[in-house]
Amino acid sequence: MSDPSSKLSPAEFLAQLLKEKAETSDDHAPATATDPNDLDLDFDDLEAANHEETESGDSPEPDSESEFPVEPEALASAVKSDAHLSDLFDRVNTLLGENDVDPDEAFRPTAPQALEETGLTFEEVERIILKFLFQKGSATGRQVCAQIRLPYGIVDPIMKQLKQDQLLAFKGTAEVGDYDFAITEQGRDRARSYAQECTYFGSAPVSLRDYLKAMEAQSIAKQTATEDELRDAFSDLIISEKMLDKLGPAVNSGRGMFLFGEAGNGKTSIAERVTQAFGSTIWIPRALGIDGDIIRLFDPGVHEVVEEAGHDGLFDLSGVDQRWVQIVRPTVIAGGELTMKELEVVQNSQTKICESPLQLKSNCGTLVIDDFGRQRMPIDELLNRWIVPLEKRYDFLNLPSGKKIQVPFDQLIIFSTNLEPKDLVDGAFLRRIPYKIEAMDPTYEEFHALFELMCPLLGFEYNKGTVDYLIETHYRAIERPFRACQPRDLLLQVRNYCTYKSLPKKLSNAAFDFAVENYFSVM
Repeated sequence: MSDPSSKLSPAEFLAQLLKEKAETSDDHAPATATDPNDLDLDFDDLEAANHEETESGDSPEPDSESEFPVEPEALASAVKSDAHLSDLFDRVNTLLGENDVDPDEAFRPTAPQALEETGLTFEEVERIILKFLFQKGSATGRQVCAQIRLPYGIVDPIMKQLKQDQLLAFKGTAEVGDYDFAITEQGRDRARSYAQECTYFGSAPVSLRDYLKAMEAQSIAKQTATEDELRDAFSDLIISEKMLDKLGPAVNSGRGMFLFGEAGNGKTSIAERVTQAFGSTIWIPRALGIDGDIIRLFDPGVHEVVEEAGHDGLFDLSGVDQRWVQIVRPTVIAGGELTMKELEVVQNSQTKICESPLQLKSNCGTLVIDDFGRQRMPIDELLNRWIVPLEKRYDFLNLPSGKKIQVPFDQLIIFSTNLEPKDLVDGAFLRRIPYKIEAMDPTYEEFHALFELMCPLLGFEYNKGTVDYLIETHYRAIERPFRACQPRDLLLQVRNYCTYKSLPKKLSNAAFDFAVENYFSVM
């Protein structure tokens, strides 16, 4: 006869455990509140019972009146009222596979339940595990899981198979049925040969197929930004209504724009804030695996991680594939240092690990080419590289193995320059950049507003009369044009002057005279 508990729902199973625990407590000790953490939940026994019953074909139904006196509604109420019990119930549901996924929810990578769902082979996971243990010496199964970011249910059988193959050995036991594994000499020899091919032993890579699906679901072209959202994104800048009205349609196009105008008028500041108008996050893989090549995609230097509230318990109940990381929609900026090398997949000759190009890191976000026209590479070379991706919205990348792959070219690309666009590029390229927006000089009112915004940030009290003195004496008298960066730069000069002279931080005519003499001496 099979165990009746093997056919129970999670609610019935938990109810039975609580009932048995309560009866035991009544027989041997004074009545106390049941602590779910004290329950001995051996899920391996439950799985074994399920397996035994499946083989025997015996499936008796439990007597609901005699064995389960707890009503489902009462159980649900009790679970919700107790934080520890609620957490335990969530664990039971997770482990028994009753989590429902909302099909209308935004893209969220689901944790794989089997090796086949990862898109990886046994050998690919073996390589990463052995290279990790080759460096560390020994680790528990769950430490290996944390390193390669795969669920314990997938990693544990692989570790035990490697032990059976005498590549690993048991060093000792660890918590909750886990073991401390040490790499053997035979395992070291194999790991050493793997490391000669590629030294990578970080997060298990995601397949190209899964990456393409994710980019399609999170495409920047599917996002829209309203006027209010654009205002929020530029709330810390002084920007005219006319400029906002030009930026709005360009941002919603999801394609590209030229930002041109005199140096210091905030082109870079505008470009940096464009992505904020969408106000959303995306998921990207930490690394891509393509026919044996490992391509690192997540870059802490350009990607801002969004930390989610997690569980401190033994099990990860988030349901998220830990090979992915949630980030703010990226804004990647490349200036005069940009070279053709940064636009291609580059393999480190020593480690054999590949670094993804800038356009791949900026997918579903914004790519800013700052100081366009001043790159070390010829402009024609850059334009020829991107003329097809800008039109077709996809790009081709060459891998070190010789394979060529097609990837999305899915970002809002912004060319920022203080040179005239028509003097830089030809008509064929300009046609592919539908929006050309000029960053104009600030007006008299905007110039005052910039001083009013920057004064408290630099420790000054705004004084309209002193700023008027600056404008009349050092701008209008000699027909000097306003630039958006000048209020900040001049106030920094005044602050340094006051610090040097041990004067209180206060705007004065003399301080502005000193600042202007330094700032505009060769301008």
